[in-house]
Amino acid sequence: MAAATAAAVRGRRFKWSLELAAAPGARPRGAAEGRGPLGFAERQLGEGGVHESDKILMEKRCWDVALAPLKQIPMNLFIMYMAGNTISIFPAMMVCMMGWRPLQALMSLSATLKALESSSRRALQGLVFLVGNGLGLALALYKCQAMGLLPTRPSDWLAFVAPPQRMEFTGGGLIL
Repeated sequence: MAAATAAAVRGRRFKWSLELAAAPGARPRGAAEGRGPLGFAERQLGEGGVHESDKILMEKRCWDVALAPLKQIPMNLFIMYMAGNTISIFPAMMVCMMGWRPLQALMSLSATLKALESSSRRALQGLVFLVGNGLGLALALYKCQAMGLLPTRPSDWLAFVAPPQRMEFTGGGLIL
C-alpha cells in the first residue's frame, strides 16, 4: 500500500514543480504558459511616454536642487532659537556651520548650475538657489550680531570711544 501511494505521488506533478531535464529551448513541463515574471508586459511602451516621464523627473530633480537651501531655513531658525545668544561651544559651532554650508554651496556654484542645465527653467532655478544660500548667510550673520560677535558700534573699532551705557537692566522680570 505504501509503495502504491509513493508511486502515485511520484507520478503526479505539482503546480510549483519544474522539470529541468527538458530539451533546450523548450518550456519545461509545469511552467506557466505565456506568463512572464512580475512586471513583464508583452507590449512595448511607447517612446514618447518614457521620454516625457524622464523629462518630468529631471525637472523635479532640478527644482529639488534649487529649493534645497530654502528648505534648510526653517531648521536653521529653530536651531538658532534653541541655541540662544550666549557665547559657548554649541552656538559657536552652529553659527560656523550655518555660515559654512552656504559658502560651500556658493563655491561649488558652477557644478550646481551644470546639474541644472537639463532643465528648461535653469535661470529661475539658479536664481532660487542663489537666494536660498544668500538667506542662509544672512541668518548666520544675524546670529553673529545677536551674539555680539560682529563689530557694529564705533566703540568696537576705536579704543578712545566709550561703549554705550545701558539705560536699565532687567533680571527675572523685574526692573533693577
